[in-house]
Amino acid sequence: MDIQKVLEQYRSGEIDLTTAEEKIRSMGFLAVSDIAKIDTFRCRRTGVPEAVLAEGKKTANLIQIVRAQVDANGRVLVTRVSKKKLKALKDEFDFVATGKNSTTCVVHDGKTERKADGGLVAFISAGTADISVLEEAKMTAEEMGCRTIEIYDVGVAGYHRLILEMNKLTDFKPDAVVVAAGREGTLPTVVAGMIDAPVIALPVSTGYGAGANGKAALLAMLQSCSVISVVNIDAGFVAGAYAARIANRMEKLRNKKSACTENDIDMDETDGKIVTHNCKKGRKNK
Repeated sequence: MDIQKVLEQYRSGEIDLTTAEEKIRSMGFLAVSDIAKIDTFRCRRTGVPEAVLAEGKKTANLIQIVRAQVDANGRVLVTRVSKKKLKALKDEFDFVATGKNSTTCVVHDGKTERKADGGLVAFISAGTADISVLEEAKMTAEEMGCRTIEIYDVGVAGYHRLILEMNKLTDFKPDAVVVAAGREGTLPTVVAGMIDAPVIALPVSTGYGAGANGKAALLAMLQSCSVISVVNIDAGFVAGAYAARIANRMEKLRNKKSACTENDIDMDETDGKIVTHNCKKGRKNK
């Protein structure tokens, strides 16, 4: 529920002034028993929805928190979900969507549609073992309204696979690209050297031996000779949210530009200088 709905309920007489005030004050967070205070207003405040981390939570508590989020916002992203907890969620809720080989799911009420007004994000994995973490990133971006494309299993051990898939990036023209890789973590550097979109490198805890658990990949990405941004090991949610923020800002700029016409640019009659008219605010900038 948002402020507008509360005010509409008050105006229509559904609730009294005291109840309206209590609802508005509670929008900063919603207490769930004595175990959690969920941020139901985060998406409106920052553009990034609050996700529920299933890892480390008791199944009963997880269900309580997810139910509170669904009741408040209609949808919620749940990350790091074990098979046991995923089964419990599916038993408890009618609408649970999962990704490929993923430990991420979206629980919703069946009525609240996912936003579809964002930008374009591409997701690339070096190996098949990296897909689970990359799907967390992809589903996060989708919940933030982005359109997405995925290119899986194109690591540098078979570099020709990436070359053959590059036409997808050329045609799709993504606003941002998330590249997940484990082992030596080379792929984000290679991709960033081939395209002009910002690349977010996502180190994954695959591989073994020296530098296992994603440490070698993280350090290699931090030392990249190509310009990339690097998130923490297995931080799929962060990578997806960061890419979506970039893409959504680009989409807003495109929409703003398309709203302007050639009539918004004309000649200043007094001194012959070109002036541009801000079509939304009505201002002129020389």
